[in-house]
Amino acid sequence: MAYKIAVIAGDGIGPEVIREGIKVLGVVAQKHNIGLDYEYFDWGGDRFLATGEVMPKNAIEILSGFDAIYLGAVGHPDVKPGIIEHQLLLGLRFGLDQYINLRPVKLYPNVDTPLKDKGPADIDYIVVRENTEDMYVGTGGFTHKGQANEVATQVAIYTRFGVERCVRYAYDLAMTRPRKQLTLVDKSNVLTYGHDLWQRVFKEVGEEYPQVKQAHAYVDACCMWMVKNPEWFDVIVTTNMFGDIITDLGAMTQGGMGIAASGNINPKGVSMFEPIHGSAPKYTGKNVINPLATINAGGMMLDVLGEKAAGQDVENAIIKALETGKIPHLGAGAIPTDACGDLVASLI
Repeated sequence: MAYKIAVIAGDGIGPEVIREGIKVLGVVAQKHNIGLDYEYFDWGGDRFLATGEVMPKNAIEILSGFDAIYLGAVGHPDVKPGIIEHQLLLGLRFGLDQYINLRPVKLYPNVDTPLKDKGPADIDYIVVRENTEDMYVGTGGFTHKGQANEVATQVAIYTRFGVERCVRYAYDLAMTRPRKQLTLVDKSNVLTYGHDLWQRVFKEVGEEYPQVKQAHAYVDACCMWMVKNPEWFDVIVTTNMFGDIITDLGAMTQGGMGIAASGNINPKGVSMFEPIHGSAPKYTGKNVINPLATINAGGMMLDVLGEKAAGQDVENAIIKALETGKIPHLGAGAIPTDACGDLVASLI
């Protein structure tokens, strides 16, 4: 099978980590006889500074012809924060209807966690975050802006259609896991209307999945249990805003941004895969950034494309690389970027 992959290396250390991801993907693709046809796009901060646009106006049309998108990192020190993120990240998520943000929270061997007495057996769950609604829609505005009586509103939008397709995806995912447990995380004791909708849809769809054990946690309690008892969780489904927050907490419990990968999923369309870390401009070109998160994202990409054995091989190689002890920590300078990619590739 052959796949067309759009590569957006992005800003800062993005090109360096993408280079290593593609190195590993090349080895695993050869092993499994998978064709990966890459096309590179220079979208990001440098393009914005040169042309005034982060990506072309027909970007969605261009990317619709690909099977997946492999993204490095975005963020440029000379571009006002928010411009690239809104135009590229949110633009692609909304434009390609990538309505699921998939964030595995998994502690690998030889990776330190700040959680006392917790190990890989305790931290292994997945967060399913709704990715195209909530306050990210951008509904709202100002009245009397700049005056003493200024009012600003930012409206959280939830639709039954959007909530149901996210919840159903989460139930389907839970069915593939040995524990078959799904936890709804919300704030329905305070956010009465929108989260009441989430509660009702969660229960209604759950009737179709009697094998899945249902659980519930308010988001503040969820943050507490993610630290105290992460072993309680299997699959979590939650709103866009809360998912944005708790997944960064989850990333730190699994060892930090250097290992955490993310998928922006349209199950019937074009999905995008990326590390969750930023572009780290101060490390650009120094060959010191750990590429494991990007390599991990490449494995996720293969898995979602249906090449599950190849995706598992990538994760297994990451685990073997960590078990060698040659990657002493996941920060900058732990092991040269290219050497880390070589090590993982050698263990496919």
